[in-house]
Amino acid sequence: MKPRIRPDDWYRQRRLDDDVTAISEPHIQEFYRCNIWHVRGRDRDMLVDSGMGVVSLRQWVPLVTERPLTAVASHTHFDHIGCHHEFECRAVHAAEAGLLADPTRQNTLADPYVTDDIFDALPPEPYCSTCYAVKRAPATRILEDGDIIDLGDRSFEVIHTPGHSPGGIALYEKSTGILFSGDILYDGPLIEDTYHSDAADYLASMERLLNLPVRLVHGGHFPSFSGERYRHLISAWLTAKQRTT
Repeated sequence: MKPRIRPDDWYRQRRLDDDVTAISEPHIQEFYRCNIWHVRGRDRDMLVDSGMGVVSLRQWVPLVTERPLTAVASHTHFDHIGCHHEFECRAVHAAEAGLLADPTRQNTLADPYVTDDIFDALPPEPYCSTCYAVKRAPATRILEDGDIIDLGDRSFEVIHTPGHSPGGIALYEKSTGILFSGDILYDGPLIEDTYHSDAADYLASMERLLNLPVRLVHGGHFPSFSGERYRHLISAWLTAKQRTT
């Protein structure tokens, strides 16, 4: 029987450079553990993804309640949008707005992935894996490729990156070279075969990202990495695809 974790011990925070804070759920196994990114701006803050939603972000991570905040969904799989319903301002790409508004266990991939096996220790009661479901969080802003998320003194360009899912996005800050890449690219095994993945879209997204002058990448999973590592990962992925065609 796995132990239960107290809600005040569920999240961890780590302050990084560039006014970025990494928020994580350490008791979820790494492969399933979404990176939650909090970005501080002059006029408002941005949250990139919101975790699994098994413990309230707003209640147990005061950082996300300090100032006006836009919660952006890099895409709508269960591990990335679980707490979006807690925020007044919610943004998602048009291709997945319907999923954010009407999530099911199937269309968020909670079925088949959410079982007790994905946890090293379980969330506090009354959580149960067979009952788990993402709550509705209709978007207050629909994003399209090229849109800008403006925080006052800093801005992030929306880059539509379909492939992993149809409405996947990355967020690029030109002035710092920071990319929040979601699940199209991270430094770990990429998922290219979900029910709404598309191989041709994935290829086009990777080709587009390759020449972006990125300095630092904060991915949807696993540790952050440098622009040099970014270009290596994409180039190696593209080379492997060429060998199989």
